[in-house]
Amino acid sequence: MERSCTTYYLEMTSPSELKAKPQRDDLQVIECEVPQPALNRFLYQLVGTPWQWGDLDTWGDSDWQALVEQDCHRTWVAYHRGAIAGYYELYRPDGGNCEIRYFGLAPQFLGCGFGGALLSHAVRSAWEWHGTERLWVHTCTLDHPAALQNYQARGFRIFKQVEEPSR
Repeated sequence: MERSCTTYYLEMTSPSELKAKPQRDDLQVIECEVPQPALNRFLYQLVGTPWQWGDLDTWGDSDWQALVEQDCHRTWVAYHRGAIAGYYELYRPDGGNCEIRYFGLAPQFLGCGFGGALLSHAVRSAWEWHGTERLWVHTCTLDHPAALQNYQARGFRIFKQVEEPSR
C-alpha cells in the first residue's frame, strides 16, 4: 500500500527568531572538530535507522570523506552520561545559507526532553558560524512525529511543502 509523504522545508532568517529550550546539565554537546567520516556514517545510521533514512545507504568511504572533510561541513555530538544521545550536522556550501543537514536523537533517548535543547544548540551554532545569513532544514511525515513541531517551536517557519507518494 502506498501512502503519501509530505516534506516540509523550514527556515529562519535571523538569530532573534530562535525560541530556545534550555540545555539540561546532563546533556553535553561537543563539536567534532577533527573530521571522522566513519563517525558521521555511524551517527547517520544510529539516528536515522528507525525513520528509514536511506538516502546515503549506497555511500562508500570516499563519499563520506568527501562530505565530512569540507570546510563547509560541521558535526556536533550530544552525550548523556557518556552515551551518544544524538547529533547534528551543519552544511553551508554557499557561505550564507546554512542547512541543518541531519539532526536527531538516538532511539533510547527519544522522549527524554533532549530534542528541543539539541535543536536550540544547533540553531545557535549555525548563527554563530560567521557568515550565516539564513538557516534552513527539511523534515517529512515519515520522520519522528514530533520533528515538525520541534522545528516550529524553536522558531522555524515553513516556506515550502511538497507532497509525494512514498513506497
